[in-house]
Amino acid sequence: MNGKFPQHFLWGGAVAANQVEGAYQADGKGLSTSDLQPQGIFGAITPRMPGDSGIKDVAIDFYHRYPEDIALFAEMGFKCLRTSIAWTRIFPQGDEETPNEAGLAFYDRLFDEMAKYGIQPLITLSHYEMPYGLVKNYGGWGDRRTIAFFERYARTVFERYKHKVKHWLTFNEINMSLHAPFTGVGLPPESDRSAIYQAIHHQLVASAKAVKACHEIVPEGKIGNMLLGGILYPLSCRPEDLLETQRQNRDWLFFGDVQARGYYPAYMQRFFRENGIQVEITNEDRQTLRETIDFISFSYYMSGCVTADPEQYETARGNILDMVPNPHLASSEWGWQIDPIGLRYLLNVLYDRYQKPLFIVENGLGAKDRVEADGSINDDYRINYLNDHLVQVAEAIDDGVEVMGYTSWGPIDLVSASKAEMSKRYGFIHVDRDDAGNGSLERRRKKSFYWYRDVIHSNGASLKDRR
Repeated sequence: MNGKFPQHFLWGGAVAANQVEGAYQADGKGLSTSDLQPQGIFGAITPRMPGDSGIKDVAIDFYHRYPEDIALFAEMGFKCLRTSIAWTRIFPQGDEETPNEAGLAFYDRLFDEMAKYGIQPLITLSHYEMPYGLVKNYGGWGDRRTIAFFERYARTVFERYKHKVKHWLTFNEINMSLHAPFTGVGLPPESDRSAIYQAIHHQLVASAKAVKACHEIVPEGKIGNMLLGGILYPLSCRPEDLLETQRQNRDWLFFGDVQARGYYPAYMQRFFRENGIQVEITNEDRQTLRETIDFISFSYYMSGCVTADPEQYETARGNILDMVPNPHLASSEWGWQIDPIGLRYLLNVLYDRYQKPLFIVENGLGAKDRVEADGSINDDYRINYLNDHLVQVAEAIDDGVEVMGYTSWGPIDLVSASKAEMSKRYGFIHVDRDDAGNGSLERRRKKSFYWYRDVIHSNGASLKDRR
């Protein structure tokens, strides 16, 4: 692998505020939509009552322990850390005129701590959460007024951190709103498709306004989108399967098309027309959408298959999506199919389509780790998974794909988004906490910690082609 990764490749890891920070009402923070999903994305939406508690309320207490965690990331040699700003720390209800200074000050401290070690922040503006006040009082992203509230928030943080943060993302896995509308756009799960696509449209307009604001306020910075990279293969070579696969891939590529090209593609116009979906798009919206992103970022965990006759097959759920399993692939403990070559394929698909730099901002293996009697954690399964995916990233770079960096998901154990579990661990760093919230929160290095340190130190030369 020596020489395949660029000299300034951004190696690192990725977390999200609502999965690591805890301190869910500290220093003036308001309630977010994530706070109302104590059992995760697939759990019930539960109003918060006095005395209620959930595992995300403390999470791994990154809010108070970040200096220790940043030092551990630096020990691995991180060049980059992706995290998010909790919107409700800055605007607790979402519609305030003036931001919350205590929330702004927290991220100043966090970014300063990262700067001590030369770790570049990659910051997501909205990662699976928004102020619940905007949902309760305005109907979330279903209301056009939310665009202006988001733009105010984005401009506030751009101004505050313009000298500290040069890489930004707008919405995490923006295409996920089709499958979990409360998490994505603050709409009830039973919302019809017209309502969901209207809310998505407002979010796409808000994303473009954030891109424009970033270009104005942080002219030397770069801002990208973030897609759930749910690449799909046809289950067979039947033309019907191929056409259905193209259609389903377009369901999520549509978001990248709008954000990277600046307009709605013709295939979506037909889709809206044939499915009776009504979306109000103004001439001003069309002009706004022309402000396009600088790079494409995405998550990749698994691939799946598509058939024109899905009723004949059982589906498997992985990372929000339901897919027909690929008979040629193995699966993780959670049923997510493991497909390293799919990452190379996806990188080529996206680069061919957009001709923009790509950033892999989530990739990892959720597994149940065992702490041995001597305190060690021998997570060779994680090492093998990440090694094999990174070998394919090197191959894609050799194909001519421009890849900016790689931030593995959950470099430190965190609360999973799907079901709010601690037992589904991704980290190089173990955190002593269980699904019931018990544990000391002590940090411990796993075997993969030292493996990833070597990968970064060698700029990928230590990777092994195990094919």
